[in-house]
Order: sequence, then C-alpha cells, then structure tokens
Amino acid sequence: MNVPLKSNCKYSLIVPTSMGIRITPQNGQPVHCGGTFTMQVTSAESNVASIASFLGLPVKVLTAFVKGSPIAQLIKDNLRSRHMDYEGIEVPQGGPWGYRHQFNIADSGFGSRGPRVWNDRAGEVGRLLKVEDFDLDRIFGKEGVQMIHLSGLVGALSPEAGRFCLELARAAKKHGTRISFDLNYRASFWKGREKELSAIFAEIASVADVLVGNEEDFQLCLGLQGPESGGKGLRGEIDGFKGMIERARRAYPNASTFATTLREVVDTNRHLWGAIMSVGDQWHVVEPREITVLDRIGGGDGFVGGVLYAILKGWESEKWIQFGWACGALATTLMTDYAQPADEEQVWSIWKGNARVVR
Repeated sequence: MNVPLKSNCKYSLIVPTSMGIRITPQNGQPVHCGGTFTMQVTSAESNVASIASFLGLPVKVLTAFVKGSPIAQLIKDNLRSRHMDYEGIEVPQGGPWGYRHQFNIADSGFGSRGPRVWNDRAGEVGRLLKVEDFDLDRIFGKEGVQMIHLSGLVGALSPEAGRFCLELARAAKKHGTRISFDLNYRASFWKGREKELSAIFAEIASVADVLVGNEEDFQLCLGLQGPESGGKGLRGEIDGFKGMIERARRAYPNASTFATTLREVVDTNRHLWGAIMSVGDQWHVVEPREITVLDRIGGGDGFVGGVLYAILKGWESEKWIQFGWACGALATTLMTDYAQPADEEQVWSIWKGNARVVR
C-alpha cells in the first residue's frame, strides 16, 4: 500500500451493503423446474468480508433492516455466525407492499447448461441507506477502521445510497482509513443516471487505494478505454488488460493497487481462472488454471476478499494475488455465495493444487 495501514483500530474491515436472500434449487436444477429450494443470506460486499471474518479479523457490516422481519432476523443470525458485527437502522415494513430485503433467485447450472439469475429487488430496504443514519466520526475516529470496502452495487442503488458511499469514502480519507473500491457496473442501475453516478464513482475512485473491476467496469463507470488486443492468445489478452490498467493508473494516481480477474468458461463446472494485479510498479499475473466449479456465484467476491485479507496481514504483494485467486476458487466449491476458509493453510493448499486429504 502507498500509506501504511492504521494501527490500534477496532475493525480491520468494514463494508456497507444491502443484505438479502438467495434461493437456489437443489442438485443444480433450473429454477423454472421447481422442486426443493435452499435459502441463504447473501450480498456481494459481505461475501468479500467473509474471508477476513472467518480467518479471525474483526469485521463490521453497515446496512439497513426491515423492522420485525423474520428475514432480517435470519440475516442478523447469519452475520453473527460469520463472526461479523453489524450496524443499521430498523425500517418499518409499511405493510405488505412496503419494504423488504432483496431476493436473488438463482440456479447453479450444470454441465452445458449455464446458471441463470433473476434479481427481485422491488422495495429493497438497502435503497434507504443514508449517511445521516450512521455516526461516521465514531466509526472512523473513535472506533477506528483499517480498511473500508465499497462496491458500485451499493453506490448505484439509489441517490441516497450513492451519497452514503461517497461520504463514507470522504470520512475514510479524512481519518486515514484505506479504501477499496470494486466498481461492479450494472446497466439496469445506471439507466437514466449516468451523469450522477459517473461523478460519484469518479470521486470515490480518486481517493481509493485499491481499484477492482473488469473491462466493462473501467469503461462504463470511469469512462476509460477498455483493453486493446495485444496479439493473439492468452498473452495478448493479458497485455490488453495491462494496457487498460495503465490508463486507469494515470487517471487515478492515488490508487496503488489495481486488480481484475480472468475467467474462461469451459462448461458450468469447469472454468479457467486467473487474475492480473498491479501494485505500484510491479505486475503480478496468475495465468488461468482449471478449477472445478460447484457454484460460480461469489468467486469474484472471494478473490477480492482474499486480496484484502492479504493486504491487512501485511504480506508481500506477490502473495495478495495468490491468496485472492485461491479464495475465489474456494468460493466456487461451496453452495454459499461466500467462502468459509477453515484456516490459511486450506487456502494455500488450493493455491498449490494440493487436494489430498488432511488427517
């Protein structure tokens, strides 16, 4: 990192998020075929934070809940089970047609049939996230935070949520907290709001220490030119992404770390998984390696979570991408959207390709 992480902080990592529920048919079946469904708690940002929380670092979630909702209770209990603190206002439901937690209806796919996701976010309580509901001086000043992870998914939920993320970034900068920003562009969120969101995202990116995104994210969130072909094959693809990251580095010089994942889908259960990272003037590349996928959702979040954990632990930068790659691969072996590493050794075994039994 370009500036050392703060010490004597209550929290290693905090994440603002809109918590919700995912329902998934069992045994890789499609949603429209019905049958038995599994329900789990989910959000991209809490997925990221799970790497740090399961490996023993103090983590806090900033969110909003529907008052008296059994789904809200399920979410709170789940966050506790993931060793996470949480803070958020309780919003009255307002009747059956009022507020609720988002639903993500998604199958896992199987073989030649890819997964399908249907987001049902009407009345989502996370759209009410606003800065006035949180004491930022207490969170960043008195309690102390080493790093905050912000996501474009939350920033684009609503004008209030966008301002919330922007004020969090400003407060973090003021108090010396490192800032991670995963751009996470969603076309449906940006429709008719391009000017507003471009300004918010550009300001957050300008103070971020870690910037994460794919080619679409950098182009459509920040207006940067995407990767140009550097020639045929994998090497050309990697060179193209390096060129895009170089342009991002020139546009946002405060950031010391840029990262993107590489994924080629052979079939639903076999992917080629890789990553590219720039840290200062150093490049780190994991050329795509084959992984076996049970459920792909959350793999990218696992990668980011692994990178942030490695940064928080103070490891050398070469290990950041390796640990991130392995945490992403771990997440795809689980039915939860978030990885649940047993310990660091398990993650490093995945990186080394060691799937032997541990007795």
